[in-house]
Amino acid sequence: MARMKRLPSIEPAGLTSDALALYEKIIAGPRGASMLDEAGGLAGPFNAMLLSPPVGDALQELGAAIRYRSGLSDRAREMAILVVAHHWGSAFEQRVHEEIGRRLGLSDGQLDALRTGAPVELDDPEESAVLRVARALVARGDLDDEEYAALPEKAVFELTTLVGYYATLAMQLRVFRV
Repeated sequence: MARMKRLPSIEPAGLTSDALALYEKIIAGPRGASMLDEAGGLAGPFNAMLLSPPVGDALQELGAAIRYRSGLSDRAREMAILVVAHHWGSAFEQRVHEEIGRRLGLSDGQLDALRTGAPVELDDPEESAVLRVARALVARGDLDDEEYAALPEKAVFELTTLVGYYATLAMQLRVFRV
């Protein structure tokens, strides 16, 4: 059964002043105009954020901090996002973050393994630890002592935040049928 999109693209002309300010903030930020759909609305999860500008702004700020200001390496971050996308079956997150991962040097084989949950061959021990911890978080919502100790506590904090944030986006993408 086909799933119909529930939330149409919210075009800038119909926005309240608060929602328009958020729209402009998102497209002026590091994500840029790549977040615009063909109608001029925001793509992916950002469209729904306009429904409640105070909550949407806080959520997109959290995402910007995770993507652009955390201590996780870019490749490790993208692998963790792809773990969440796989777990939630989030095609939008999968597509967008596979493109980013490919630009960061993840091979097609590595991306295939992340897409299916198969083992991933990695040379970097930190990336391996991030992957192992991210997979444990989506599978169990917790870490055993060995997984907890695999990364510095700052990285564990940032990674648990990342997993929760992208799970939130995946759920919103699913509910709004994006």
